[in-house]
Amino acid sequence: MGVGITQKITAMIDEILAFNKAFVANKGYEKYITNKYPDKKIAILSCMDTRLTELLPAALGLRNGDVKMIKNAGGVISHPFGSVIRSLLVAIYELGVKEVMVIAHSDCGACHMNHEEMIERMKARGVKQETIDMIRFCGVDFASWLDGFEDTEKSVRGTVQAILSHPLIPHDIMVSGFIIHSVTGELTRVSCEPVVQDASAE
Repeated sequence: MGVGITQKITAMIDEILAFNKAFVANKGYEKYITNKYPDKKIAILSCMDTRLTELLPAALGLRNGDVKMIKNAGGVISHPFGSVIRSLLVAIYELGVKEVMVIAHSDCGACHMNHEEMIERMKARGVKQETIDMIRFCGVDFASWLDGFEDTEKSVRGTVQAILSHPLIPHDIMVSGFIIHSVTGELTRVSCEPVVQDASAE
Protein backbone atom coordinates (compact mmCIF):
# COMPACT_ATOMS: atom_id res chain seq x y z
CA MET A 1 0.00 0.00 0.00
CA GLY A 2 2.84 2.37 0.85
CA VAL A 3 4.43 1.83 -2.57
CA GLY A 4 1.12 2.65 -4.28
CA ILE A 5 0.80 5.89 -2.37
CA THR A 6 4.36 6.86 -3.28
CA GLN A 7 3.70 6.17 -6.96
CA LYS A 8 0.50 8.24 -6.87
CA ILE A 9 2.27 11.21 -5.30
CA THR A 10 5.09 10.91 -7.85
CA ALA A 11 2.51 10.93 -10.67
CA MET A 12 1.00 14.12 -9.25
CA ILE A 13 4.40 15.81 -9.11
CA ASP A 14 5.17 14.63 -12.65
CA GLU A 15 1.91 16.21 -13.82
CA ILE A 16 2.83 19.51 -12.14
CA LEU A 17 6.30 19.44 -13.69
CA ALA A 18 4.85 18.79 -17.14
CA PHE A 19 2.44 21.70 -16.77
CA ASN A 20 5.27 23.93 -15.60
CA LYS A 21 7.39 23.11 -18.62
CA ALA A 22 4.53 24.01 -20.96
CA PHE A 23 3.75 27.16 -18.94
CA VAL A 24 7.30 28.46 -19.36
CA ALA A 25 7.50 27.44 -23.02
CA ASN A 26 4.25 29.26 -23.79
CA LYS A 27 5.37 32.34 -21.81
CA GLY A 28 2.40 32.06 -19.47
CA TYR A 29 4.43 33.98 -16.90
CA GLU A 30 4.38 37.26 -18.80
CA LYS A 31 1.15 38.58 -17.27
CA TYR A 32 2.51 37.92 -13.76
CA ILE A 33 5.80 39.80 -14.09
CA THR A 34 6.34 42.29 -11.27
CA ASN A 35 9.03 43.06 -8.69
CA LYS A 36 9.59 42.14 -5.03
CA TYR A 37 8.09 45.35 -3.62
CA PRO A 38 4.34 45.16 -2.85
CA ASP A 39 2.49 47.87 -4.79
CA LYS A 40 -0.12 48.36 -2.05
CA LYS A 41 2.50 48.27 0.74
CA ILE A 42 0.37 45.71 2.60
CA ALA A 43 1.28 42.37 4.16
CA ILE A 44 -1.47 39.82 4.70
CA LEU A 45 -1.22 37.09 7.33
CA SER A 46 -3.72 34.38 6.53
CA CYS A 47 -4.39 30.66 6.74
CA MET A 48 -2.92 28.04 4.41
CA ASP A 49 -6.41 26.62 3.79
CA THR A 50 -6.72 25.46 0.18
CA ARG A 51 -10.09 27.21 -0.21
CA LEU A 52 -8.35 30.56 0.10
CA THR A 53 -5.63 29.97 -2.49
CA GLU A 54 -7.55 31.73 -5.26
CA LEU A 55 -10.59 32.98 -3.32
CA LEU A 56 -8.80 35.43 -1.02
CA PRO A 57 -6.92 37.39 -3.70
CA ALA A 58 -9.98 37.38 -5.96
CA ALA A 59 -12.32 38.57 -3.19
CA LEU A 60 -9.93 41.40 -2.27
CA GLY A 61 -9.19 42.41 -5.86
CA LEU A 62 -5.50 41.60 -5.52
CA ARG A 63 -3.12 40.97 -8.39
CA ASN A 64 0.35 39.51 -8.47
CA GLY A 65 2.70 42.04 -6.90
CA ASP A 66 0.09 43.90 -4.84
CA VAL A 67 0.79 42.47 -1.36
CA LYS A 68 3.10 40.23 0.63
CA MET A 69 1.23 37.04 1.55
CA ILE A 70 2.24 35.13 4.69
CA LYS A 71 0.42 31.87 5.39
CA ASN A 72 0.39 29.20 8.06
CA ALA A 73 -2.09 26.92 9.82
CA GLY A 74 -4.73 29.25 11.27
CA GLY A 75 -3.06 32.54 10.33
CA VAL A 76 -1.62 32.87 13.83
CA ILE A 77 1.62 33.77 15.55
CA SER A 78 2.78 30.76 17.55
CA HIS A 79 6.13 32.22 18.60
CA PRO A 80 7.22 35.85 19.05
CA PHE A 81 10.45 35.16 17.15
CA GLY A 82 9.17 32.57 14.70
CA SER A 83 8.80 32.62 10.93
CA VAL A 84 5.70 34.84 10.82
CA ILE A 85 7.28 37.72 12.74
CA ARG A 86 10.50 37.25 10.76
CA SER A 87 8.55 37.52 7.51
CA LEU A 88 6.76 40.64 8.75
CA LEU A 89 10.06 42.25 9.74
CA VAL A 90 11.48 41.57 6.28
CA ALA A 91 8.30 42.91 4.66
CA ILE A 92 8.40 46.08 6.76
CA TYR A 93 12.09 46.92 6.89
CA GLU A 94 13.24 45.55 3.53
CA LEU A 95 10.20 45.76 1.28
CA GLY A 96 8.33 48.88 2.38
CA VAL A 97 5.18 47.40 3.94
CA LYS A 98 3.18 49.95 5.96
CA GLU A 99 0.03 48.01 6.86
CA VAL A 100 -0.71 44.47 8.02
CA MET A 101 -4.00 42.65 7.54
CA VAL A 102 -4.66 39.58 9.69
CA ILE A 103 -7.28 37.52 7.84
CA ALA A 104 -8.71 34.40 9.44
CA HIS A 105 -11.58 32.49 7.84
CA SER A 106 -14.80 30.68 8.64
CA ASP A 107 -14.77 26.92 9.22
CA CYS A 108 -11.02 26.92 9.85
CA GLY A 109 -9.35 23.55 10.21
CA ALA A 110 -7.13 24.96 12.94
CA CYS A 111 -10.17 25.40 15.18
CA HIS A 112 -10.47 22.71 17.83
CA MET A 113 -7.13 21.07 16.98
CA ASN A 114 -5.94 18.92 19.84
CA HIS A 115 -2.24 18.26 20.42
CA GLU A 116 -2.85 14.90 22.11
CA GLU A 117 -4.82 13.62 19.12
CA MET A 118 -2.12 14.87 16.75
CA ILE A 119 0.59 13.16 18.78
CA GLU A 120 -1.35 9.89 18.53
CA ARG A 121 -1.44 10.34 14.74
CA MET A 122 2.30 10.98 14.77
CA LYS A 123 2.91 7.74 16.63
CA ALA A 124 0.61 5.87 14.24
CA ARG A 125 2.84 7.14 11.40
CA GLY A 126 6.02 5.89 13.08
CA VAL A 127 7.14 8.70 15.39
CA LYS A 128 8.41 7.06 18.58
CA GLN A 129 7.14 7.97 22.05
CA GLU A 130 10.74 8.51 23.21
CA THR A 131 11.13 11.14 20.50
CA ILE A 132 8.02 12.95 21.78
CA ASP A 133 9.35 12.70 25.34
CA MET A 134 12.76 14.05 24.37
CA ILE A 135 11.21 17.03 22.58
CA ARG A 136 9.13 17.75 25.67
CA PHE A 137 12.26 17.45 27.83
CA CYS A 138 13.93 20.06 25.60
CA GLY A 139 11.19 22.53 26.50
CA VAL A 140 8.66 22.24 23.70
CA ASP A 141 5.09 22.72 24.97
CA PHE A 142 3.04 20.68 22.53
CA ALA A 143 -0.22 22.14 23.84
CA SER A 144 0.66 25.76 23.11
CA TRP A 145 2.39 24.80 19.86
CA LEU A 146 -0.19 22.45 18.31
CA ASP A 147 -3.54 23.15 19.95
CA GLY A 148 -6.03 25.14 17.88
CA PHE A 149 -8.40 27.88 18.96
CA GLU A 150 -12.07 27.86 19.90
CA ASP A 151 -13.00 31.43 18.97
CA THR A 152 -11.88 32.78 15.59
CA GLU A 153 -12.52 36.43 16.46
CA LYS A 154 -10.57 36.09 19.68
CA SER A 155 -7.72 34.45 17.76
CA VAL A 156 -7.62 37.36 15.29
CA ARG A 157 -7.57 39.90 18.11
CA GLY A 158 -4.75 38.04 19.81
CA THR A 159 -2.71 37.92 16.59
CA VAL A 160 -3.26 41.64 15.93
CA GLN A 161 -2.17 42.44 19.47
CA ALA A 162 0.87 40.18 19.19
CA ILE A 163 2.03 42.16 16.17
CA LEU A 164 1.29 45.56 17.69
CA SER A 165 3.04 44.75 20.96
CA HIS A 166 6.11 43.15 19.42
CA PRO A 167 9.26 45.07 20.40
CA LEU A 168 10.69 44.95 16.86
CA ILE A 169 7.58 46.15 15.02
CA PRO A 170 7.73 49.93 14.43
CA HIS A 171 5.02 52.11 15.94
CA ASP A 172 3.77 53.54 12.66
CA ILE A 173 2.61 50.19 11.29
CA MET A 174 -1.16 49.83 11.03
CA VAL A 175 -2.61 46.42 11.89
CA SER A 176 -6.20 45.31 11.33
CA GLY A 177 -8.09 42.04 11.70
CA PHE A 178 -10.70 40.36 9.53
CA ILE A 179 -12.51 37.08 8.92
CA ILE A 180 -13.20 35.98 5.35
CA HIS A 181 -16.06 33.62 4.53
CA SER A 182 -14.56 30.43 3.12
CA VAL A 183 -17.26 30.08 0.47
CA THR A 184 -18.45 33.55 -0.52
CA GLY A 185 -15.25 35.49 0.18
CA GLU A 186 -17.16 38.10 2.20
CA LEU A 187 -14.73 40.00 4.44
CA THR A 188 -15.83 41.02 7.93
CA ARG A 189 -13.79 43.34 10.11
CA VAL A 190 -13.08 42.05 13.61
CA SER A 191 -14.42 44.53 16.18
CA CYS A 192 -11.55 47.01 16.57
CA GLU A 193 -10.61 49.60 14.00
CA PRO A 194 -7.10 49.47 12.54
CA VAL A 195 -4.74 50.46 15.32
CA VAL A 196 -1.56 52.52 15.14
CA GLN A 197 0.86 51.96 17.99
CA ASP A 198 1.26 54.93 20.30
CA ALA A 199 4.94 55.80 20.55
CA SER A 200 4.24 57.95 23.61
CA ALA A 201 3.22 54.83 25.52
CA GLU A 202 6.82 53.70 25.77
